[in-house]
Amino acid sequence: MTASSAVLEQAALSVAAHRRIKRWLTLTPCIPSRLSFDDDTGLIFKAENFQKTGSFKFRGAISKLTSLSTDVPAITASSGNHGLALATAAQMTGHDLTVVLPETVAREKLSRINALGVKTILHANDSGLAEQHAQKLAKEQGKIYCSPYNDPQVIAGQGTIALELLQQLPHLDVVYVSIGGGGLISGIGAVLKAFSPSTRLVGVSARNSAALAASIRAGHDVEVTHTDTLADGCAGGVDEGSITLPLVSEVIDELIDCTEDEIA
Repeated sequence: MTASSAVLEQAALSVAAHRRIKRWLTLTPCIPSRLSFDDDTGLIFKAENFQKTGSFKFRGAISKLTSLSTDVPAITASSGNHGLALATAAQMTGHDLTVVLPETVAREKLSRINALGVKTILHANDSGLAEQHAQKLAKEQGKIYCSPYNDPQVIAGQGTIALELLQQLPHLDVVYVSIGGGGLISGIGAVLKAFSPSTRLVGVSARNSAALAASIRAGHDVEVTHTDTLADGCAGGVDEGSITLPLVSEVIDELIDCTEDEIA
């Protein structure tokens, strides 16, 4: 099936983002697994834990900020990798950044973000309420709100992973990608459908927090009950009307839900 114009446009954004941010990125290695399979299948990990700030989130953060003029102030809400990634990127680009965090944020994370010289605001005891407050401040103060997933430029940055994969491993049969808000799999999927359409894309979701997975199956936004999961970096809800839902729904070939025992 031919990719839609929306998917091709998103892939083109990743190509442009890669040219723009390549000098800041770490080319993360592809590491063969020690697991063996009867059919000689090779399992390889793209080690994004070696990326700056320790996760793929830096790609989306630096892509977003470099798409903005440095005189445009930005704001985000995060208690995890996205906030740290944006703060690191802002230090590199010179952008004025405010990070809104829940009052329950770990002191170590707060200290790491503060050390990067960005403004921090503690609000409420829930990540969702902190996000709502950040969006409110963005409107009131004329700042650009930087979503961790619901943004074409953030998705474009995550898609640079697939551009690297296609250079490092030209013959990819299947790619497995975790699903949270959908930014990572949207970016990777758009690039694969544009440049390697025979490669299958499998989304992997934690059953305890599967808002996007449920929405994909239903074909529209679905609210689900979230419980604790070991995959806490992929946990949480998804913005109503998020651009990731139609993107993921088109690029994904298979969807897998994992129990906590399987994740462990």
